[in-house]
Amino acid sequence: MKNILLSSLVASLIITGCVAKEATPKDANIEKINTTAIKNAKEEVNKHKVKLVQEAVDSLVYANEALVALEKGDKNKASKALEKALGKLEVTLASKNVPELLPVDNIITIDEFIGSSKTIKDIVKHAKELLDEDRVQAAKEVLKPLKSEIGITVVNLPLGTYPDALKKTAKLIHDNKVDKAKVVLTTALNTLVEVNTIIPIPLATATDLIAAASDIAETDSDKAKSYLDAAQEELKKARYLGYVSKSDVSYKALDDAIDALKLDITSNKVKSMFTNLKEKITNFTSKIFSSKDEAKNK
Repeated sequence: MKNILLSSLVASLIITGCVAKEATPKDANIEKINTTAIKNAKEEVNKHKVKLVQEAVDSLVYANEALVALEKGDKNKASKALEKALGKLEVTLASKNVPELLPVDNIITIDEFIGSSKTIKDIVKHAKELLDEDRVQAAKEVLKPLKSEIGITVVNLPLGTYPDALKKTAKLIHDNKVDKAKVVLTTALNTLVEVNTIIPIPLATATDLIAAASDIAETDSDKAKSYLDAAQEELKKARYLGYVSKSDVSYKALDDAIDALKLDITSNKVKSMFTNLKEKITNFTSKIFSSKDEAKNK
């Protein structure tokens, strides 16, 4: 399974896309902006879901048929199903630039943490106390709610191993080694590769809150400041939930920029200050959303 904190594609959705869909009303409260941010992020993710490769999906169907046939002792039917499974991949395998992975399924999950940054700190503190008492399982349960993210899982067929496994299964059937054939085919069907992409909800929400503050700063500075306060709270939540490194200097620079903007929000420099702040959050998110190459089979 390959885990990615945030791909460059999804990073761009947060940086430029979330505020572009459903506009936030100028009289919206913080809760409405939060809801809109999550809705827009989800819509963008759905819009950019990886296109499945139908030939790979069909190949898996035939491979499963072959396994069922083997379980029933029908070697002839299994061989024909394997032939069809390989046949579905002929064009892909013959191409010059053969992809490493072929997407066969998309799964989207949403886990939103309802609580403040202080609540997160209190939960972490409690978990640490439990760990000090060697109550590992209890600490694990306490920490379970501590995530706020949209997760996208793409299940892929690995072309580096899957076709060879089908060929090996077919040979084993031909050699009348049915039990070994079942083992090889079962292993192949259980080694699909998952690529998990995570969008931290607090970062998406902070981006929308800053955009909303920018829209009303010249007409309602008090509400704009409340949006910026809420954006800082979301950034704290992202930090305490582990999506942002505590030692990241960019985080402090972003937080300082928001503080400075709140102090001068009635000045004639407000537009340029918001432009600067948006650039900082773009740089900040771009830096954070880097791949973590932790890969292993499903």
